[in-house]
Amino acid sequence: MTIKRTGSAVWQGGLKDGKGTVSTESGALSSLPYGFSSRFEGEQGTNPEELLGAAHAGCFSMALSKILGDAGLTADKLETTAEVSLNQVEGGFAIKSVHLTLKASVPGADAAKVEELAGMAKAGCPVSKLFNADITLDVTVV
Repeated sequence: MTIKRTGSAVWQGGLKDGKGTVSTESGALSSLPYGFSSRFEGEQGTNPEELLGAAHAGCFSMALSKILGDAGLTADKLETTAEVSLNQVEGGFAIKSVHLTLKASVPGADAAKVEELAGMAKAGCPVSKLFNADITLDVTVV
């Protein structure tokens, strides 16, 4: 089975003075603005790295939910943040690492079990497999 989803971008102008928008097939994002200043200077608007972070956090959380279910557990809540690091390297920029932070409430599971299963989700999540980056994980069980 193959599932295909699309995202799109429109860019107008040069790198620093140009502006763009990103959209998703579902319409969840529709002409969301982005540009050089939102990516590199902290201005209002989105950027590819935060979109990748949101995708990774969502994918990881879903993968962990499945793994917990396979172990007979159900989370009350999984809060995941993915910090994507864009590094300047020779010849340009590269995403060199992603750090996942998980705050998990899983009745009936001790911290060691949640950490073990979260490690499996980190390794097995399809978005984790996409990155050629060092992906680290911190887990807090509440």
